[in-house]
Amino acid sequence: MTAPFDVAPLLAPGTPAPAAKWNGFPKYNFVGGHNDAENVPVDALIEAATSVLRREGPTLATYGLNSGPLGYRPLREFLSAKLKGHAGIECSPDEILVTSGSLQGLDLVNTLLLGKGDTVLIEKETYGGALTRLAKFGVNIIGIPLDSDGMRMDALKAKLEELKAKGIKPKYIYTIPTVQNPTGSIMPEARRKELIAIAREYGVMIFEDECYSDLVWNGERPRSIYSLAGGDGVIFVGSFSKSIAPALRVGYIVAKWEILARILGLKQDAGSGALEQMVLAEFCAKHFASHVPKLNKALSHKLQVLREALAEQFGTAAEFGDPPGGIYLWIKLPDNVDTVKLGQAALAAGVSLNPGPEWSTDKEYARSRLRLCFANPDPETIKKGVEVLAEVCRREFGVPLRSANIDKA
Repeated sequence: MTAPFDVAPLLAPGTPAPAAKWNGFPKYNFVGGHNDAENVPVDALIEAATSVLRREGPTLATYGLNSGPLGYRPLREFLSAKLKGHAGIECSPDEILVTSGSLQGLDLVNTLLLGKGDTVLIEKETYGGALTRLAKFGVNIIGIPLDSDGMRMDALKAKLEELKAKGIKPKYIYTIPTVQNPTGSIMPEARRKELIAIAREYGVMIFEDECYSDLVWNGERPRSIYSLAGGDGVIFVGSFSKSIAPALRVGYIVAKWEILARILGLKQDAGSGALEQMVLAEFCAKHFASHVPKLNKALSHKLQVLREALAEQFGTAAEFGDPPGGIYLWIKLPDNVDTVKLGQAALAAGVSLNPGPEWSTDKEYARSRLRLCFANPDPETIKKGVEVLAEVCRREFGVPLRSANIDKA
């Protein structure tokens, strides 16, 4: 009898460790970008799917749905109008490329622009998926500090000047200006204009990620950086994952044609999921404008439930803000808490969380920080999950010793 075939010697250098088998979601699930199950517009999506398939189902026989490689044209037409009203972006449907989620958008832009050893400027606290992808490319990742209004322009300019003195020009500045991940901040318009001016002074492109920008509680947000720059020197990426449903895997890139044509040349996947595009276009034309405020109302309520639960269970041991939108809360625990170790202990108790170092270029700075996604659990589950998390913190790290001014045994 021969031994089992050993694939290990064949693996490419840098192959990540094998994934663990999935055994279902934990009881108290605060990780990832999951959204509110009760506000997935299932009935309207069923209606949209039925309608569009009856009308245009035969186009599934062709790659691109008779719309070409940029994606289903009715969806791009919806996005063109939506982006104009929502973000101030003037773009034609032919300046929008539909992708398989915004992550494919990140991968395409990185593949277009980055080589090993290149330099990228990124917010010090940022999207973990962006960090892992940049690390895979072998680039030099430099984190720029944030304040309550997002990326600090004084720190950005100082770093660019320092790099210029060394003969280094970064390939791009990556920013999540509208409902920043994980902090939830919104960059004011004046700072966006300052960012554009600085980027132009140093000849650096801006990569604007707006995946959370629909989730602003009051519906008011500054014009996008892409809009303010007239699309010059900016690549914009967005998604339907947070506004409709993450499992649909539909994102998009907005860029001037000379850039988009280059990106399109790299998108050798025969097109993103056709059914998702067709159903979204049909749904969004009729329901997007009424759906998003309803979703935001539910998410805003869940955020306050989470904040109240943290205040009750942790007292002053947990520091956090009151973000104006999104699905995440960024939390600072006492300095002695290692949130990577906390994450492991909490998971054993049924609570999943995102440790801070996964969302920062400064691992030591983020050591005692964590990100909780409040969108998916219902309010009672949020309360109980925070209670269990507090118990784990007390047992593993001795905090919180006091909660709501009452000693904890």
